[in-house]
Amino acid sequence: MCRVIAFANQKGGVGKTTTCVNMASFMALMGKKVLLIDLDPQGNATSNLGIEKEDKINTIYQVMSGDVSVNDAIYDTPVKNLSIIPANNDLSGVEVELVYMSQREYVFKKIIESVKDNYDYITIDCRPSLGLLTINAFTAADAVIIPIQCEFFALEGLSQLMNTIRLIKKKLNPEIAIDGVVLTMREMRSNLGRQVAEEIEKFFAGTVFKTIIPRNVRLAESPSHGLPVYLYDKSCVGSKAYKALTEEYFERRNEKYIKI
Repeated sequence: MCRVIAFANQKGGVGKTTTCVNMASFMALMGKKVLLIDLDPQGNATSNLGIEKEDKINTIYQVMSGDVSVNDAIYDTPVKNLSIIPANNDLSGVEVELVYMSQREYVFKKIIESVKDNYDYITIDCRPSLGLLTINAFTAADAVIIPIQCEFFALEGLSQLMNTIRLIKKKLNPEIAIDGVVLTMREMRSNLGRQVAEEIEKFFAGTVFKTIIPRNVRLAESPSHGLPVYLYDKSCVGSKAYKALTEEYFERRNEKYIKI
């Protein structure tokens, strides 16, 4: 059965897209059939997987607007078993259009339902806000993974995110769960990083992944080459961390996977 995971944090620059792209890539490399949907108008996940946003491509905006079918917007990526529905800046206008649509919170869910039987996992890179696009993602998702940067203001705004998830669970999607919290961009020798990690573990008792993603130059470089970190430099610490994180995720779910 397909599991739909939204990667979300309304605070930008926390490693959300990096986590979504690299976990989706490792899921695929470990034998799962995965679809990544870029639901952020910045289109960073699209670029990270080697698709030029300026090219004449079908995007999630055109699918949500009803201009193209979902199958006509699915593209292969450099990773075997991983496909993507791309996004570009056109998606910025969709929230205005959604306001006037009937059942506006369920538009994206209907798209997901039409393709989910073809995949083991669908991952959604949400935009860094709690507008109608993110609400659509939460309404369609089985679970949320929350990347949080190990820095002083990490917990700022998280109560708003958690309140939104609670409201979605109550009003729109009673099945949604939090699959985990990922600590990112940690300076391994920083006392502040350790203190922030302890605070986050208290706030999200029992849901924080043990694997922590460190700051890593090769990890930061890989998007500019249009590659997930494993294909860019599989031996760097960033690649090893995301591999360990994906393994930890599968083990939490008691799910079999191919060891790589």
